[in-house]
Amino acid sequence: MANGRTSLRERLTEAREKIWGSQAVDSILRPGSPFKQNYSDSPRNRSYVVMNNVLYHLHPVKVKRHAVKLSYTLCLGGLSFFLFILLTITGIFLMFYYTPSADAAYTDVQALSTNVAFGSLVRNMHRWGAHLMVLSVFLHMSRVFYHGAYKPPREFNWVVGVVLLLLTLLLSFSGYLLPWDQLALWAVTVGSNMASFVPAIGAQVKFGLLAGAEVTASTLLRFYVLHVLFLPFIIVIFMAVHFWRVRKDGGISGPL
Repeated sequence: MANGRTSLRERLTEAREKIWGSQAVDSILRPGSPFKQNYSDSPRNRSYVVMNNVLYHLHPVKVKRHAVKLSYTLCLGGLSFFLFILLTITGIFLMFYYTPSADAAYTDVQALSTNVAFGSLVRNMHRWGAHLMVLSVFLHMSRVFYHGAYKPPREFNWVVGVVLLLLTLLLSFSGYLLPWDQLALWAVTVGSNMASFVPAIGAQVKFGLLAGAEVTASTLLRFYVLHVLFLPFIIVIFMAVHFWRVRKDGGISGPL
């Protein structure tokens, strides 16, 4: 029996080593990974693991002293990102109880505030979070401008930040119509009329926003798709580029 158990243990160990040392598993692991079968603990391999670890790029082991001073950054960039995550979570919750149609939208919003557990709380978190995100993104850009962080080599990231501000405003504007009440209807009417004064393409911009000459059920559906799908997808891409450029440009710029 002892020999049988030993033999079985040896066969299991041999099978595990064959699977773990196979070319398929070896191709998944990064070069220099300590989980590789032929890994040797050396300073070179340790450095290789660090340089190829995405977590060290998201959270670098060294940062400049001014980058962690609350009085310098005011944490406005991180606050903007946190509010975007909050809006994403609360927005997904609201989507379960909302129908983007002219007949059901207003009723669903009222039922959300009265019949759904914590519905009013989540809706107000979403609404006030949207207002705070617009404010924090604007203050973040103001802080960057005041400290001259838009200067070379960070001018490209400044342009990305301007695009993110415009996308944030569009995200807030598109969500304004979704309650489908009189305030939302006339606010979007005023906003689209303002857009119609854009030189040369104003009429096309208004028609593209409203899906017609005036606010209708088609406008509600278009704003819903923009608000929950298109604009968040574009914002995530630009935020990833924004964060990546902060790292590539040497971190947060220092005081003037």
